[in-house]
Amino acid sequence: MQWWQDLRHWLGWQGGQEAGLRPSPVSPRVLLIIHVPVVVSDNGRKLHQLLNWNNPDNLIAQYIYDVEAASFGYVNYKIAERIEVDGFPVKEDGFVYDAESYLFRWRTRTGFHQPDRVDYARLLDQFGVIERVNRGQIDEVWLMAFPYAGYYESVMAGPDAFWCNAPPLPSVEYCERRFVIMGFSYERGPGEMLENLGHRAESIMSHVYRHKRGEANLWERFTRYDLTHPGRAECGTVHFAPNSVRDYDWGNGRVVNSTCENWLNFPDLEGPARRVNCQEWGGGDIRQHHLWWLGHLPHVIGKTGGIANNWWQYIIDPNLVR
Repeated sequence: MQWWQDLRHWLGWQGGQEAGLRPSPVSPRVLLIIHVPVVVSDNGRKLHQLLNWNNPDNLIAQYIYDVEAASFGYVNYKIAERIEVDGFPVKEDGFVYDAESYLFRWRTRTGFHQPDRVDYARLLDQFGVIERVNRGQIDEVWLMAFPYAGYYESVMAGPDAFWCNAPPLPSVEYCERRFVIMGFSYERGPGEMLENLGHRAESIMSHVYRHKRGEANLWERFTRYDLTHPGRAECGTVHFAPNSVRDYDWGNGRVVNSTCENWLNFPDLEGPARRVNCQEWGGGDIRQHHLWWLGHLPHVIGKTGGIANNWWQYIIDPNLVR
């Protein structure tokens, strides 16, 4: 079933997804910071244009659309402010590329600076991020740049921040709320952006269910795949589809039993297993698999075992995680 061709329609009218069961949509406000250096020696073209990489704004628009569709209309991201920076972010040790040195490193694939990590504290201060979070102007930050910009795919900051595919940023005493900083690359595509979100979901939902054991840990159940649970696959993980035998094995034609379809009727998980392979999630395409996987996350009203049946609320707002 090639449901990704008309994602909004298909996701909106399956099984138990009637409008009355869906939570009210949210509109998280995003501070978008795009580092797009101008290469003066090449007629003033921007780095992504010179290297034939993707248009950052097109990627952002596609990501916003995909997240809204995969969350059944729950997440409607809004760009509160877009900042475009003609320059390179500062590394942890104070190093900064210029256009010519970066281009040489990229073209030769040698000598990229170490440590690679961006100076997050400097970046948060430069753009007044904590003040914006405290004033309720933004809910998260998206960083968009080039390979070796030094960004984590996602990282959490704020009071009692926890692992979010990266260690939490050091506590900022005057930050009043948790928030997530996403790191995207315009050298990659929308599939890789969804992968960043998928790993964010894995981290946050693992934390949500950290006190649940056995079958009560529905997150552990959701992520089962045949290699680890023979004959009992469910939806798998971001890297492992239900029938995968290795990392990123989204195009495997091997047929396995899976109850993945039951998750579209959550919290009713009693349906029978059926035979599935990669044709369910796009035949190996990264974006199509990730849309399929994200689209199976529970997203309805109510609670099960004291945890919301709408897992997206935790993924999008870590302040709701206890």
